[in-house]
Amino acid sequence: MFTGIIESVGEVVGIEPGGTNLTFTIQSELAPELKVDQSVSHNGVCLTVTDTGPDRYRVTAVDETLQKTNLGEWKTGTKVNLERCLPANGRFDGHIVQGHVDQTAVCTAVQSRDGSWLYDFAYDAGTGNFTVEKGSISVNGVSLTVFNATDSSFRVAIIPYTYAHTNFHALRISDRVNLEFDILGKYLQKIVTRHFK
Repeated sequence: MFTGIIESVGEVVGIEPGGTNLTFTIQSELAPELKVDQSVSHNGVCLTVTDTGPDRYRVTAVDETLQKTNLGEWKTGTKVNLERCLPANGRFDGHIVQGHVDQTAVCTAVQSRDGSWLYDFAYDAGTGNFTVEKGSISVNGVSLTVFNATDSSFRVAIIPYTYAHTNFHALRISDRVNLEFDILGKYLQKIVTRHFK
């Protein structure tokens, strides 16, 4: 489990295909602290560390992950938001993020607002996912608060710290991002759908 509070930004320095899988080598300051079998969130996608080195480590994404996320679009040089799993004695600063991406969205607008930035995203509402005003969402692994929510779009505001310490500063219009909708909302939706038809 994660909180959506990004610890570091890594860089993809190697990509190796293997059947329908892709193995990524990530250069990161977190590498010396990682161990094999550890879960790490990569742009909101929970991947298992398979090998470590002094300044880099490796993870593999299976076909299912590549189909539902933007990882298949990664190239050498891609900047990746990283978060290690929440320790049992840690503070819960963001919201519950599982690292299980629900779908992708497209960035439709970026506005600079005198020290902050507004980002608009559009997604396919046909999947049954939804946002609510002032609710939580994970965008590329970053815990954010939704506003201007519609059936298929939403807006988030990015403060200077988040802009500088995540890959939001590299995000452009038409870029695809990974979305994980609020798990509490998903459970409530399932209960209501199943028991109050």
